[in-house]
Amino acid sequence: MKATVDQNNCTGCELCVQTCPDVFVMENNLAKAKVEVIPAAAEASCQEAADSCPVACIAIS
Repeated sequence: MKATVDQNNCTGCELCVQTCPDVFVMENNLAKAKVEVIPAAAEASCQEAADSCPVACIAIS
């Protein structure tokens, strides 16, 4: 699985970083995925971060 953040729509609320710090990090006041592949142990929290994003800018594939 892979996570991507749409930088054009991210508001920098940091909810994803708080929910899944193993995958997301803030850079220049926007969130981004810091890993190429989501670790198995972080899949559930990563999906929770995507589902909780207030602007729905996180895609999991």
